[in-house]
This record gives sequence, structure tokens and C-alpha cells, in this order.
Amino acid sequence: MGKSTLLNALLGEKLSIVTPRAQTTREAVTGIRTAGHAQLIFVDTPGLVEAGYLLHRSMLHAARTALAGADVVLVILDATRPAEVPAPEITALLQSKRDRLSVVINKIDAGTSDAVRALTSWSARELSVQPGLISATAGSGLDVLLDQLVALLPEGPFLFPDEELAVQPVRFFVEELIRETIFEQYEQEVPYATAVRTEEYRENADPLYIRAFIYVERVSQKAILIGQGGARIKALGAASREKIEKFVGQRVYLDLWVKTLPGWRRKAGSLKYLGYALPPEERVPAG
Repeated sequence: MGKSTLLNALLGEKLSIVTPRAQTTREAVTGIRTAGHAQLIFVDTPGLVEAGYLLHRSMLHAARTALAGADVVLVILDATRPAEVPAPEITALLQSKRDRLSVVINKIDAGTSDAVRALTSWSARELSVQPGLISATAGSGLDVLLDQLVALLPEGPFLFPDEELAVQPVRFFVEELIRETIFEQYEQEVPYATAVRTEEYRENADPLYIRAFIYVERVSQKAILIGQGGARIKALGAASREKIEKFVGQRVYLDLWVKTLPGWRRKAGSLKYLGYALPPEERVPAG
């Protein structure tokens, strides 16, 4: 749908990873834009996916939590995928936010006029909202969208200093950039079966030293990631390091390791270990 591309365009800075593949955002990414009298705090949530296994339920929980706490909800429809609209239960949640709801159809430069008409009809029928038309990649319609969002915001004090851009620590974005590169360099199921966590971050070192672990579910996936003679993991490290250096603005020594954590996407203990928030019904009481 281009959620991450749109967030980056609205902020003027790359915070969310961008890949051509669906369901790559797993955790809510918060970006801040302060301009004049308005401060907009954008939350790029995971897509509203069907919960096939526990990681999906974690992603859906993150999206629903953000939706419940939002002052304004921006629904992004994809002109290249007109059949992909929110499920009925999600539509019901959106309807409860109707007075603070904005809808846009993205990728209008790539979709057909029939697709745009179909999504416009769906929005009017299901949400009673006339959608805006934008292209996050080309930048068209974004100024109008920002004005609409500002108009919907409640009055109140700024929550962050003017110069703040993000809420998450740098480590989080390092992990996301490595994961983005995995999606770019590997095919089929391997990228979806990987999780990245930073184990060591020496910010006073020159170059900045980062040790990160890539977790996979199966030994065969580990072999694919590493490649013959370590060639693929070296290429992954080089491309990831280049992105991280651009993000942090300094030289980086990236030390990548691959570990197997069998079935981590389906196990509450593994997801908790990797830092994913579990839905309330999956949490084990302490003690």
C-alpha cells in the first residue's frame, strides 16, 4: 500500500524500511513532523493482516493498539491492488473513528482509472469518506493531505521538541535497515523467516561498532543467508553497512552473525525474546 514510502515522504527522511513485498512492517514506527503551529506524530503500523500465526497476531495487535490511541486515522488504499481493502471487522473499527478519519488512494500514477473508481466507491460506501488521490513516490497530493491532517488534529501542546524526528532508538533503525536489505537480496520465504536484533552497539568507537544477530527458523535458511564461503552474508553486510553509515552519519563496523531459533514466528517465548509485543491473550502471567 506504500505506507512506509508515504511516511518517509511526509517526514522528508527515511525512517520506515521500503520493499516491494507485502507485510514487511512488523512493529509500529513513529515519526515526528513539526511545522509552524502544528506537530504531527505519525505511526506507521503493520498492515491489517489475517492472523495466520503468532507473529501476525503480534503485528495485528500493534496496528489495533495504534488505531485505538490515534487522534487521526489515515487509511491508505493502493491503486495497484484495488481488491485489498480492510476486512469487515477492521472497517467497523475505522467507522468508529469517522470524525477523525482521512482516506487516500496511493499510487495513482501506477494504478488504472477503474481501480481508482472502485476504491473511491468502496471508501464512500463503507466509510462515508471521499478519498484523496496521492502518489507518495512522485510527491503529488501530499501538501493537500498534510493540510487535511492538520485540520483534523485536536488542539494541544507539542509533545516533542521541534527538532525531534523519531521516537525509537538508533538501534531499532539499524535492525530495520539490515532487515530491509535481506528483503532486497533474498527471495521466497527467507526474508519473512528472519528477525534482526542488535546485541552490541559501541557508539564511542570509531568506527561505530555494531554486532547484530540475524535469527532464522531453520538450518537450511541459515545456509542460504550465509552462502557458499560466506559470500552472501558478506554482500549483505556491505550493503547494510552503507545504509547504516548514511543514517548515522559516521563510519560503521558491522559484525553480522546468523543464529537458528526454530519456529520463532509461532512461539510466544521466542517472540518475547526478540522484542515483539504479544497480544494480551498470549502473555504468560509473571510468577
